[in-house]
Amino acid sequence: LCLCEAPEPMTPTLLLVDGSSYLYRAFHAMPDLRSPGGAPTGALYGVINMLKKLRKDFPSAYAACVFDAKGKTFRDDWYPAYKATRPSMPEDLACQIAPLHEAVRAMGWPLLMVEGVEADDVIGTLAHQAEAAGMHTVISTGDKDMAQLVTPSVHLINTMSNETLDVAGVQAKFGVPPNRIIDYLTLIGDTVDNVPGVDKVGPKTAVKWLSEYDDLATLMTRADEIKGKVGENLRSALDWLPMGRQLITIKTDVALDVHANDLQWGTEDKAVLERLYSAFNFRTWLSEVRGGGHDNSPPAPQPLPPQGGAGEALPPTLISRHYETIFDAATLDCWLDKLTTADIVCLDTETTSLDPMQAQLVGLSFSTQGGEAAYLPLAHRYPGAPDQLELNATLARLKPWLEDASKPKVGQNLKYDWHVLMNHGIHLRGIAHDTLLQSYVLEAHERHDMDTLAARHLGEHTIKFEEVCGKGANQIGFDQVSIERATDYAAEDADITLRLHQTLSPQIEATPGLRHIYADIEMPLLPLLCRIERTGVKLDCELLRAHSVTLGREMLALEQKAHAAAGQPFNLNSPKQLGEILFTQMGLKPTKKTPGGAPSTNEDALQELALDHPLPRLILDYRGLAKLKSTYTDKLPGMVNPATGRVHTNYSQAVAVTGRLSSNDPNLQNIPVRTAEGRKIREAFIAEPGHVIVSADYSQIELRIMAHLSNDASLLKAFQEDADIHRATAAEVQGIAFDEVTSEQRRMAKAVNFGLIYGMSAFGLAQQLNIERSAAQMYIDRYFARYPGVLEYMNRTREQAKTDGYVETLFGRRLYLPEIRAAGPRKQGAERAAINAPMQGTAADLIKLAMLAVQGWLDDRGLKSRLIMQVHDELVLEVPDAEVEAIRAGLPQKMCGVANLAVPLKAEVGMGPNWEAAH
Repeated sequence: LCLCEAPEPMTPTLLLVDGSSYLYRAFHAMPDLRSPGGAPTGALYGVINMLKKLRKDFPSAYAACVFDAKGKTFRDDWYPAYKATRPSMPEDLACQIAPLHEAVRAMGWPLLMVEGVEADDVIGTLAHQAEAAGMHTVISTGDKDMAQLVTPSVHLINTMSNETLDVAGVQAKFGVPPNRIIDYLTLIGDTVDNVPGVDKVGPKTAVKWLSEYDDLATLMTRADEIKGKVGENLRSALDWLPMGRQLITIKTDVALDVHANDLQWGTEDKAVLERLYSAFNFRTWLSEVRGGGHDNSPPAPQPLPPQGGAGEALPPTLISRHYETIFDAATLDCWLDKLTTADIVCLDTETTSLDPMQAQLVGLSFSTQGGEAAYLPLAHRYPGAPDQLELNATLARLKPWLEDASKPKVGQNLKYDWHVLMNHGIHLRGIAHDTLLQSYVLEAHERHDMDTLAARHLGEHTIKFEEVCGKGANQIGFDQVSIERATDYAAEDADITLRLHQTLSPQIEATPGLRHIYADIEMPLLPLLCRIERTGVKLDCELLRAHSVTLGREMLALEQKAHAAAGQPFNLNSPKQLGEILFTQMGLKPTKKTPGGAPSTNEDALQELALDHPLPRLILDYRGLAKLKSTYTDKLPGMVNPATGRVHTNYSQAVAVTGRLSSNDPNLQNIPVRTAEGRKIREAFIAEPGHVIVSADYSQIELRIMAHLSNDASLLKAFQEDADIHRATAAEVQGIAFDEVTSEQRRMAKAVNFGLIYGMSAFGLAQQLNIERSAAQMYIDRYFARYPGVLEYMNRTREQAKTDGYVETLFGRRLYLPEIRAAGPRKQGAERAAINAPMQGTAADLIKLAMLAVQGWLDDRGLKSRLIMQVHDELVLEVPDAEVEAIRAGLPQKMCGVANLAVPLKAEVGMGPNWEAAH
């Protein structure tokens, strides 16, 4: 069966009413209506009438009427003057609230009031949940702040003015799109809520600024460009604007006791309505309730995929699914038509291997809309497998679409699929989105595998790979899986991934910083990483094998020395035997314990013990050589791809929470560079004949970022003058001339400069410099006295992290700190991370931008030089001899031109026949 003609599934609607907004508006708009007993009823009548009309005009499966709860909210804690200018509620209005709430519930409306949270935030959270689950949301309100919630699937309706606002409507009314409403309102202020904006700045000026500078953050960083009195007012407000923006921003992640799918219509309580309508003399409605009038029964509920917070397991959704298997040319034609006309297509591959360079296709799956997908089997080879379309001929038919950059595709970890298709001679283009990266940009601290994402964001329990192929020694290849079972699994993958994209993408689009990180850094980097991985690095395997022999001899010598130091032979690889010798026979005092309570012999423990005895140092040296041998000199030659003669690492974009790339299979980023043995391994990374290795490394990038973030005058001056920063720090702290700084004083300053970036305490500095703790504390105190901007940055960042739960890089990447509000060591660790993360994260963003800039430059110039590695703050290229001078001159310029910091970026370039020689 071809599903090309399958009907579009009905989209459920959630109708949300800003009850508090309408309560006040009805009170002031309605005449002074009174009950027979003289009680005011105008607001009561106005709101009930509006609710009845809404239910009739906007049929929905789900709904809620949301009111403000009594008492203070979290915004009052942030800003005590929040809403302080509002007059107290008139008594004639206050007395209508209780009967109104009773009437709302009796009408079948779910009614929500959340203590400590405003109605706007409850509505924002429910709209966010519904959108994530694929619903359409209608918000009935008269509050302009709500315009920030508008998206293609969230609209506003104002029953008082009959105005409807979609995305285009918000742009037309305010002059800015919905994702700029927060910035717009921050600039003009909100007199109703007593939130000041920029003095003398009205809507026209706010629109002009945002049109020119794009967002508030950019405007603030470039405030000096605004001339005249209004520019002075803007600069005077810079310290306030972040708080103003925070107050105006509607929260969309409030912890609620209900989810959107719980908000089904209730049954009318006619007895209660009859009593209320009678008491307040609403005669027409009373007649309807008593058997006259209108059928006001709720529509049949439609299934809504529930949505919860990060990490929360949700119950399965009730979305209907239609999966099919493509066995013949006619069905393939049908799906090709769908693929070529769809706005976006989810693509997934099933293969023979997890190694992307070796994997061969078993099948492909596609999805063009949620709940619908197909699996195309191409190479299932189990006994009795049905006939399948021929692989090469079928790929030839798909190739034009797969290679068409104008046909947008989405997937989960499409870098893997890119390699797999390249193994078959197909260059996948049109990679528009990747749910792995969407999740990573939104929640770097969470897991990003598809099964976890499906549970977290869609409430779906998906078929696991192990359920299809088995585990361990009994695991079979995917080509041995029955096509029927493979269809269930593979089609679900495509379907779920498409729905995840539809859920995650709006969340990214709603935050300009995240949108920039995703659209301008992570997604463009994906195809570049494909190229780098595919290129690989040439290895001198003979050098590695010879070095492995040398390491083995050195390990043997260390083992003999260790036996002599212990006074007996023992297994150096046995923690139990080592612990027996160190703590029982030698009587050394344990410095750390294992989780089980035994004395620890891990690296940290041995480092401390090595201060008092030679044996721990010998063990550490032995372990270091053993790791080099097993991880690199023994292993790397066997990882060379026989087809290319090069080793091909895998760069993971979605592992490190700071945004750094991680390298694995093999890991090329952890090769030690401080020992001769480690540097010898880097000598094995060589250039092809007629080429050289060129290395370009950002100089002291994190310290430069610290200078920019802290805006400390002394740090800025040192970098702007291109001074030796560690010598300059020593001179500042010691109170001596720059030229008088000794090498030891510079060493101490270097330890402080880098230690403070990582939140090092006086205790840690004392250990590193082998000095008294009091002396270390004195050094730190002097440092902060000379660099007060650094201390101010650290304090400010800690407080901001506690407020937001995350910190941000200069480019908008968010680094979440789940334990920042914890207690004890966990909190201290989170605070250290809060200080360091913006620097590490910004450095990660910079090197990624540098990769993109350098590759763009190489492509534009038609150069044959190739990026072959990225290691922390370093780019490594393989450069033809004829291009050396061009690369030497242009590479640092491209790397240093990716951002304008308050201090100049600096990239140092080296070259040689191998990686080590290029340093």
